[in-house]
Amino acid sequence: MATGVRLVARGLRKAFGNVVVTDGVSLEARAGEALGIIGPNGAGKTTLFHLLGGSLSPDAGSVQLDGVDVSRDPPQRRCRRGLARTHQIPRPFVDLTVYENALVGAGFGRGHAAPHAAARAMHALERAGIAELADRPAGSLGLVARKRLELARALAADPLVILLDEVAGGLTEAETAELCEVLGDIRRAGVALVWIEHGITSLAGFVDRLLALDRGHVVAVGRPADVLADPAVQQTYFGEATA
Repeated sequence: MATGVRLVARGLRKAFGNVVVTDGVSLEARAGEALGIIGPNGAGKTTLFHLLGGSLSPDAGSVQLDGVDVSRDPPQRRCRRGLARTHQIPRPFVDLTVYENALVGAGFGRGHAAPHAAARAMHALERAGIAELADRPAGSLGLVARKRLELARALAADPLVILLDEVAGGLTEAETAELCEVLGDIRRAGVALVWIEHGITSLAGFVDRLLALDRGHVVAVGRPADVLADPAVQQTYFGEATA
């Protein structure tokens, strides 16, 4: 594996009965890079994330994290190797405080046995911009704060790669811009970001590369402007081809 490549998927295939949801999907994400994944409903984006994160095992293909094959590892083992993720619908432990939620992430991530988990949890809250909410019950948070807590919990795991699942969903344009500032700091710290978003506006202005999916296949991958101008992407994602 090339230096700096944190996450590699090769030929991922997953079928449910006779329905093939991902078919030969390959991708790479490098340290400090943001890779966006787009596609219409049913393109296979969520299944791809489950395959990358370990919630599903591929029928064929492989996933490597920092040079180690993790294709058959469960999510918790991948987390300890440096793969964290957020969820489209935030899933805080509502009976715990914001700080305790972050501490859970610190306890299951890389270096989980280290004595610095408490400090790492607090630092993650600071990076996500919600340190002042540390003592609040997580169940009392609104949507924006819950999204940031999802991100903080992932950061507390000391990840090499973060899978971002619709992290801007439901946010206003201003809230998304603030979130992108946080994500930019994370990227500059060397973490690889793989970001699925149904709306492409926030992705196109932030990510280094876009990967477009349609019906389980990679349609195009490259610089955002190039991918969005690709006739195949225009046809499959927007429903029309450019002249």
